Amino acid sequence: MPSIPEPPALPPRSVLVTGVSGFVGLALAKRLLAQGCQVAGVCRRPRPDIESLGIEMIYADLADAPAIRAACEGKHTVFHVAAKVGIWGDYEEFKKANVDGTQAIINGCRDFGVRKLVYTSTPSVVFNGRNIAGDDESLPYGTDIPCPYPTTKVIAEKAVLAAHGLPPGNLKTVALRPHLIWGDGDPNLVPRVLDRARAGKLRIVGDGQNRVDLTHVDNVVDAHLLAEIALDHEQNNPGGKAYFISNGEPVNLWDWINELLENHDVSKIHRRMSLSKAYKIGHIMEGIWKLFRLKGEPPMTRFVASELAKDHWFDISAAKRDLHYHPRTSMSEGMTRLLASPSSS
Repeated sequence: MPSIPEPPALPPRSVLVTGVSGFVGLALAKRLLAQGCQVAGVCRRPRPDIESLGIEMIYADLADAPAIRAACEGKHTVFHVAAKVGIWGDYEEFKKANVDGTQAIINGCRDFGVRKLVYTSTPSVVFNGRNIAGDDESLPYGTDIPCPYPTTKVIAEKAVLAAHGLPPGNLKTVALRPHLIWGDGDPNLVPRVLDRARAGKLRIVGDGQNRVDLTHVDNVVDAHLLAEIALDHEQNNPGGKAYFISNGEPVNLWDWINELLENHDVSKIHRRMSLSKAYKIGHIMEGIWKLFRLKGEPPMTRFVASELAKDHWFDISAAKRDLHYHPRTSMSEGMTRLLASPSSS
């Protein structure tokens, strides 16, 4: 299979990357630096290691609307990657970060004449509690999602897409929905799976045959850069639209997890739990956590039960057509690189 070339680079420009200390944000910022861009990054806590790369650091919380708005000044493009992520928590805290923080970004883009806004969304905005198998962007937004993260991301994504064409500078916007981001250096998905498996807290939920999309972090970065370029296209312009992003190689979730575990010398998962039982347990756990205001996340929630048992893979034809997106890092190559990474453990 012929290799897919790296996305073309726009001329050097001034860009802002929110969430620059995160997995995607940092990978994106490094690629932009390699293109000769002036990169500013937003994160909450001091990161001298990132600052040493030549990134102008802006230390601010997403809930600090004046600081987030001001960070947009003088930027050609804003990549809004930052978000409050999680399966559990206070809705108002998620709203402050994901809804109000995104509105502050939109206001900054409008007030300072930013040309382009590329927003990192999530496929969970179309969560409906059912199998999603090869569906495209015609899926409606979820209206009864039992989790504050995707609920607030729905509101934020709508606001970003509605801001396309916003005067006075005719802001161009696009939203990307990468699914289950992973890769070498992943601090989230892979470590969480390994930790839960080692602690004996992982069960196959449902029949174990559900297929899901995963997305290698390098492909996610490609999608962001290609979306920025595509906002200037005359045909099939993505402005004001959302796109599913994945590796385009749906895998059996539990086979993939067991391969990951086997390669890390962790026992495979064989124990099972029906979806109905997991859903009931999740509902009970949510009630206990709310009633006693417990810290941390419940070991199971209704949202997680559904995600672990249902198909979640998507048609990425629109991204291929409009963004010229083609995954360059395959699932097999990604696993090879993950296992060779010094951080793999």
